Amino acid sequence: MLRDALLLQLGYNATLVAVGATLLGISAGVTGTFLFLRKRALVSDAISHATLPGICLAFLLMVALGGDGRSLPGLLVGSAMSAWVGLLCLNWLTRNTRLAEDAAIGAVLSVFFGLGIVLLTVIQTLGAGRQAGLEGFLLGSTAGMLWSDALVIALGGAGTLALILLIRRPMTLVAFDPEYAAARGVPVNRVDLAMMGLVMAVTVVGLKIVGLILIVALLIIPPVTARFWTERSDRVVLLSGLTGGLAGYLGAAISASAPNLPTGPIIVLVAFAFFALSLLVAPGRGVLAALLRHGRFQRRVHLRQGLLALAQGQPIYEPLTLRLLRRAELVRADGVATDKGRARAAKALRDEKRWQIVRADLTQEAAAALYDGLRDIETVLTRDQIAEIDSRIGGPQEVPA
Repeated sequence: MLRDALLLQLGYNATLVAVGATLLGISAGVTGTFLFLRKRALVSDAISHATLPGICLAFLLMVALGGDGRSLPGLLVGSAMSAWVGLLCLNWLTRNTRLAEDAAIGAVLSVFFGLGIVLLTVIQTLGAGRQAGLEGFLLGSTAGMLWSDALVIALGGAGTLALILLIRRPMTLVAFDPEYAAARGVPVNRVDLAMMGLVMAVTVVGLKIVGLILIVALLIIPPVTARFWTERSDRVVLLSGLTGGLAGYLGAAISASAPNLPTGPIIVLVAFAFFALSLLVAPGRGVLAALLRHGRFQRRVHLRQGLLALAQGQPIYEPLTLRLLRRAELVRADGVATDKGRARAAKALRDEKRWQIVRADLTQEAAAALYDGLRDIETVLTRDQIAEIDSRIGGPQEVPA
């Protein structure tokens, strides 16, 4: 069943949902990257919750005009207008009051969402509203998706991606350094509004599939996942779009293969699975990589301390230190240093004396700042500098070849 869903062989509606969810995931991942880099992730939460009053008001208006209140384009237009009003309120509060941005987000989110719930309750009491199905916009509802619905989602996602391609450079600059962007003549406030507008567009487009509560996750989880794998912003954008698209496609397929599972929450759970996997196995920032780096650092510390103990004739009691020294063939099984071990120990002790002189010399302040107890002095100083230090130490001089 899952194989058929992955191959888009479960019927017309399942194929529409899968294609729409994939396009939504790509556009949400790419758009959310700039929001994540700008450190304004919570703004998407306020925007998404601010869409609910617009959905309800659009439904009431269309019914009052004698039309079909469930028309998706009309509901999306209403949600977009409501979200834009919420965004303007948020910007006004942060710029003209002493409220911090998180407090302003909380105020806008709670007021607009509360108003939406009241309007939704009123609609449910009306004769025309009992079968409206507007509650599906809270968590998403893909049952009975029409070709027109999928076309709206596809066009909205494609339009968002096209706008991002046009203004990606100023958005990237503002996301990393708004002060520098302003000095370069970039209109930071307009770029911020454009960024929020793109987030609003993705939010509105995703209401049908993911819902206004869960769309925030699809905007934030893919960029966070991509950030584990690369340091470059352009690659973060690409990986985020890929992650969002895969999450949408796989989530829709899993939901189609088990009809009782809701599509929106499954998509978010698949995106979280990608995040959890990246958190564990990403080569640069993952937990396993951090554990391996810590293990290597500990072994270097033990080996260094063991060599210094050998050089000073001190006993070594730490089992790990002895094991590392034996593995490197620096001591024999009985704990006595080998010729190689004595040479390495003498070098380690001499390096410590060299570093002591470097750290006491004010003219070597830059080099002294690199001392961490493990760094080889040859990677910091030249051969001539080391020879000059050895002449001050006295005894047999040892300059690396």
